[in-house]
Amino acid sequence: MANIYIPFGTVEGQTARIAEYIAYVIREHGHEARAVDLQSSGDALPDDCDAVIVGASVHMGKHEAFVTDFVRANKAALERLPSALFSVSLAAHGDEESAEGYVEKFEEETGWRPAHVGLFAGALPYTQYGFLKRHMMKRITSSKGSPDTDLSRDYVYTEWDGVRRFAEDFVAGLPAADP
Repeated sequence: MANIYIPFGTVEGQTARIAEYIAYVIREHGHEARAVDLQSSGDALPDDCDAVIVGASVHMGKHEAFVTDFVRANKAALERLPSALFSVSLAAHGDEESAEGYVEKFEEETGWRPAHVGLFAGALPYTQYGFLKRHMMKRITSSKGSPDTDLSRDYVYTEWDGVRRFAEDFVAGLPAADP
């Protein structure tokens, strides 16, 4: 049984929901898993973790700076332990090239090249946005040809089956436990 640490950064909460679901899937497979918001937990990597899955969301073309700082601070451990990255963006919903570009930029900024990467579509939580952001996001969404511009509702694009496959693939790739 492995102890898997899932530090994440989130702005509107979709990355947190994805991290919690990954932890749930991992626990279904008999391992320990703990999803932790990096904004409140700090940069320290727990000594008892056997593997790490870092989660970050993209806003205005970049992953959260505090996630980048966490990866830089723990790069040696992330390279030593089984580790993965999942990136959450609206680009992952129909513009995979841009979503991949965000990860490439993150890898350049941190120097960490995770062996496993998941690209997950996020959400448009219009009802959580303030007036200006709600209308700005509607304009961006409309300019990309999306019909999802009803400001009275939220749109979730995350493909949960893909998140499950990512978590299960990660667990399947863990080294076998010593008897």
